Amino acid sequence: MGPRLRTAREQRGTTLTDVSRATGISLSTLSRIETGRRKPTLEVLLQLAKAYGISLDELAGTVPAAAAGPRIPMPQRPGDDKVVLPLTRYVGGLHAHKHVLPAVDAPPARPRQVSHDGYEWLCVLYGRLWLALGEQDLVLSAGEVAEFDTRTAHGVANAGPGGPVEYLIMFGPQGERLRPRTPALGRGAR
Repeated sequence: MGPRLRTAREQRGTTLTDVSRATGISLSTLSRIETGRRKPTLEVLLQLAKAYGISLDELAGTVPAAAAGPRIPMPQRPGDDKVVLPLTRYVGGLHAHKHVLPAVDAPPARPRQVSHDGYEWLCVLYGRLWLALGEQDLVLSAGEVAEFDTRTAHGVANAGPGGPVEYLIMFGPQGERLRPRTPALGRGAR
C-alpha cells in the first residue's frame, strides 16, 4: 500500500507536507504509511483517495469492478445480482464488505427492508445509493456515509439510471460501533 500511496502523491507533484495540510493527517503518519511502518485506517485511505482524486481500488491496486469481467455474485436472496466482496476474512466482531449493485434501466421499486441485531456503517464509493431506513428514504452519493442500528428496518437499491453503485459496509453483529480516533479537520493550528 505504501509504495502505491507514494506513487499517487508523486504523480500529482505534491509533497507530504502538502498532503498533510490538505487532509489534516500528520506528516509523520503519512511518512510511516508510505514507508510501510504503519498501516492506514479506512478513514485515512478515504481521505487520501479524495485528496489524490483516485478510487480506493486504485490505491489498493485492484481492478475496478466494472472492468474486472465476470465475477461470481454472492446473492443475499434469490434474484439478487449484487456482488459482495469480503474485505475481512474472519468471523465475528466488526467485518467489512464492498458491494456492487448493477446499473438499472428504470427507477427501482422501494428496497425490501430487513432488520437484525447489529450496527452498520456504509460509505458510497461510486454512483447513487437509495437507502430505505424505516420510514425514511435517503439517496447517498459518492463520499457520503450513513451509520445506523440494524434493528431499524433497512434496505438498499441503485437509485436509478446512470450506472452501477459501489459502496463499503462495515458491520458489527453485536452492535459494535466505529470509533473515530482522528481529530476533526479544521480545528487547531495548521
